[in-house]
Amino acid sequence: MSTKGNWSPPAVSGRLFTFGLVASWYSSNIGVLLLNKYLLSNYGFKYPIFLTMCHMAACSLLSYVAIAWLRVVPMQTVRSRLQFLKIATLSLVFCGSVVSGNVSLKYLPVSFNQAVGATTPFFTAVFAYLMTVKREAWITYITLIPVVTGVIIASGGEPSFHLFGFIMCVGATAARALKSVLQGILLSSEGEKLNSMNLLLYMAPTAVVLLLPATLIMEENVVGITMALAREDFKIIWYLLFNSTLAYFVNLTNFLVTKHTSALTLQVLGNAKGAVAVVVSILIFKNPVTVTGMLGYTVTVIGVILYSEAKKRSK
Repeated sequence: MSTKGNWSPPAVSGRLFTFGLVASWYSSNIGVLLLNKYLLSNYGFKYPIFLTMCHMAACSLLSYVAIAWLRVVPMQTVRSRLQFLKIATLSLVFCGSVVSGNVSLKYLPVSFNQAVGATTPFFTAVFAYLMTVKREAWITYITLIPVVTGVIIASGGEPSFHLFGFIMCVGATAARALKSVLQGILLSSEGEKLNSMNLLLYMAPTAVVLLLPATLIMEENVVGITMALAREDFKIIWYLLFNSTLAYFVNLTNFLVTKHTSALTLQVLGNAKGAVAVVVSILIFKNPVTVTGMLGYTVTVIGVILYSEAKKRSK
């Protein structure tokens, strides 16, 4: 009597592998977000540019180890100076997104940060409309109304609202969307396309070079201050090392989950991840939330789901 295909050992082990990947993806994403918040807000480490540079340094080192030594993916080479300049442009926008996001965490609770971050599809649609000839079906643009409306509602009901933090968070979200649109434009030819792991291999060290002068100018003597902090509490070094390693695993697990699941599954998981991050952050940091704030976030998430569905149907 044959075993049903759905319950064969390879299928079960495949499910367990996928579940482990998704759990790792969630853990690394939510973990780095919460640890960033703890360091920049609760712990009092007020150096978001240096923190981002630590992330990029770890991503540079671990990307090289993963690709050159462990051969997680085949290494792709940069073939021209023009291609490198395109990658450097993406790296600059990427830096702006990550630094702005980290700055916003100094002033905003994670729950509200995630609500604003959920509006990425709105900015992606706007930049795609302005920078390419690509036009979506009208119903797709209609679904963006609840995405933006939800954030407006959430802003009005956020007890810890901070204008500068909000501007930084919107900037980070817009920059994240701009990077995805630019990537589609700049690295569109077959000879220039890089998978996300190889792109990170080249973007991360470029980001370190870009962030180093910004850190030295805007966060003066940050290394000396960090060393002084370490003499009082050595845990800060472990926090920075663990946080930076997690930042790399966010990228690695995102690549692996994308590779091993369908586009629809990825959309559903992505939408759920933001909600899980909100719940976990409220439980840990105990920041006050209101019914209005949660209603706004819910409206935004519903808008994102409708947007994803409209885009899928218009293809």
